[in-house]
Amino acid sequence: MAFDLTPDYWETLRLTLALATCTAGLLLLLGIPLAYALAHGRGPLKPLLEAVVGLPLVLPPTVIGFYLLLAFSDGTALGRFLINTLGLSLNFTFAGILVGSLVYSLPFMVQPLQAGFQNLPRSLTEAAYTLGKSRRTTLWRVLLPNMKPALLSGTVLAFAHTLGEFGVVLMIGGNLPGRTRVASIAIYDEQQSLRYPQANAYALTLLAVAFVILVALFYVTKRDASRRLL
Repeated sequence: MAFDLTPDYWETLRLTLALATCTAGLLLLLGIPLAYALAHGRGPLKPLLEAVVGLPLVLPPTVIGFYLLLAFSDGTALGRFLINTLGLSLNFTFAGILVGSLVYSLPFMVQPLQAGFQNLPRSLTEAAYTLGKSRRTTLWRVLLPNMKPALLSGTVLAFAHTLGEFGVVLMIGGNLPGRTRVASIAIYDEQQSLRYPQANAYALTLLAVAFVILVALFYVTKRDASRRLL
């Protein structure tokens, strides 16, 4: 099947990669403290928080997108605050689909990081505290450098998961070229219009990108595990 790399293709690909990159980067910053709290927390609310974080794994994306669409509209207190006070209209914008992506991909970042924290030997933390290090210094200077595979796994999974998002992005952002039209939506749109060469170009690109980053992830993880055994 032939390829059709039009200017729209490159613009859609740019927007898709920008969304995935921003989502992975922001989730890394948000996920580290959240995963640390879940890994070391012992309160009665921990199971509830873990359930909230894991909810996107079992909910249909359209459900998440629908409620975020309502939350961002002027019919809710949050929406009116965003629009009237902050001047932010998130529906059908890149910022809106970014927020949706953060919510939908949250467990793909937090759960690997939480497992990484839990698998670290407690002696690392105890040694740092014995040397007078603060909790913040222990986190950033001792724990995180020793859980690089978990950091890499969370970042790659969040990035790859965002590449394939469809329902959340469609509900919040629609299909606006240059603003909210990402590759997964473009595939559906081109297929519905019987433009198979264009759909094939988007689909093969996503397949290639996802395959390459997963191979790189498995290679780096295996190499790190081999070094630990030496």
